[in-house]
Amino acid sequence: MKLRVVWIQAKPGKDKSSAVASLTADYLKRLSRYVPVETHELPSETSLFKQLDKSSSKPFLILLDSRGKQLSSEELARFLADHQTRGTQQVMFAVGGADGFSAEARKAAAFQLSLGSMTLPHELARVILLEQLYRAFTILKGHPYHCGH
Repeated sequence: MKLRVVWIQAKPGKDKSSAVASLTADYLKRLSRYVPVETHELPSETSLFKQLDKSSSKPFLILLDSRGKQLSSEELARFLADHQTRGTQQVMFAVGGADGFSAEARKAAAFQLSLGSMTLPHELARVILLEQLYRAFTILKGHPYHCGH
């Protein structure tokens, strides 16, 4: 299984926080030890649909949305393990821009995941998502990173 993490940049070309960039790079490096992962910064929701259309194998699309289902770290790990077992080739996680996702995008998604009911800046949501993906794979591999609390 391959992970793809995409995010819509509210203001393309906007200077990024060095802390966010550093954390993003760190969790991507850690995560890549467990699963192939690629990222894309997209200028709009329309470009997300183009990414889906040009993909040779249609990814299982998961939108991050506050109205989505909340999972514990262990539940996310089981969710990912289930997709590995089923032979899902690609799982794409999409973080929306400042206005979230349209009804059309939510309808196109196979699953909607909530990081909680609080609204987060999309840069922070991306870092939290990457950390939770890393945590999920460490749970699956029995790595001590996750202590179960």
